[in-house]
Amino acid sequence: MGEDARSGETVDKWQNWGPVEAARWIAVPDASSDKYKRGVLGVVTGSDLYPGAAVLGVEAAARTGLGMIRYVGAQRAADFVLHRRPEVVTAPGRVQAWLIGSGMDAGSRPQDDAVRLGAALRDGTPIVIDAGALDLIGDASGPVVVTPHYRELAGVLASRADDDPDAVTADDIAADPGGWAVRASSILGVTVLLKGHTTYVASPEGARFAVTAGPAWLATAGSGDVLGGVLGALVATHADAAGRDASVLPALAATAAYVHGRAGERASYGGPIAALDIAEALPEVVRELLNRHD
Repeated sequence: MGEDARSGETVDKWQNWGPVEAARWIAVPDASSDKYKRGVLGVVTGSDLYPGAAVLGVEAAARTGLGMIRYVGAQRAADFVLHRRPEVVTAPGRVQAWLIGSGMDAGSRPQDDAVRLGAALRDGTPIVIDAGALDLIGDASGPVVVTPHYRELAGVLASRADDDPDAVTADDIAADPGGWAVRASSILGVTVLLKGHTTYVASPEGARFAVTAGPAWLATAGSGDVLGGVLGALVATHADAAGRDASVLPALAATAAYVHGRAGERASYGGPIAALDIAEALPEVVRELLNRHD
C-alpha cells in the first residue's frame, strides 16, 4: 500500500501491467473489416513552431494499427505529416476518438488552434489530451484520458488551486507519483496516465495500474508524442467500449504505456534511441503481443 504525499491517505495497491494484460487490448481486423470499422482517429497536434510532434504522433498511431487518421491541425504541421504519411486524410469528418495537444503551447494558442481544439472537445467521443491542451480538460464532453509528465501535472493541479501558495510542485509529484496520479484523477474526474520511468494509470472509478517497461533511453525529445499516438490508436479501435465502460480507458492507457516501453527496448538494444526509432519498432511489438494472445 502507498500513501498520498500531501494528505497521507492510503491508496489502493497497484496492479502491474505487462504483456499478458496488454495483449488483450490489441484489436485485430477480420474479413468484414473496413477502414471505418477499424477505427478513425482525429488528430489536433503540432503547431507551426513544433510540427514534429504531429509527425511523431501520427506515425505512432499508424504503426500501432487502426483504419484511418484524420489530421486537422496547423497547416505547416499538416505538410510535414503528409510528407511522411501520405495516406493521412486532412479533411474533417467523422472520427471514433481524438488525440489533441501534443506540440502545442497553451500560453500562445492561435485562434485557429483554439477553434480546432474546441471542436474536438465538444465531439463527445473519447479523447486523449496531452501537453498544450491540458488546460482544456474541463471542456471535454466525452470520456477523457490525460498524459502529463510531472511538471505538466503540477501545472494543471496548480491552476485548480486558486493561487494556493502550497500548491503541488513537480518535485512533490516526483516524490510520490502514484499517489499524485490517484489524487489528480479524483480532482480532475478523468483517467490519468502519469509518465515516468514507472508510468502510473489511475481513474476516478478506482483503476490503479503501474507499468515499468522500456530503457532509460526513452527519456528523449518526442517520446511522449509517440506515446500519445499509440494511445490514440488504441482508443480509436476500442472507442465504442470506451464510451460504454469506464474501465476501458485505464486499461488502454496502461497498454499504451507497455507497448511504448517495449518498443523502446526493441529500438534501443542497449544503446541510444530517437523518438522516431520508437515509432518504427511498434509493429514488431504488436505482432509479439498478438502471438502471445493467440
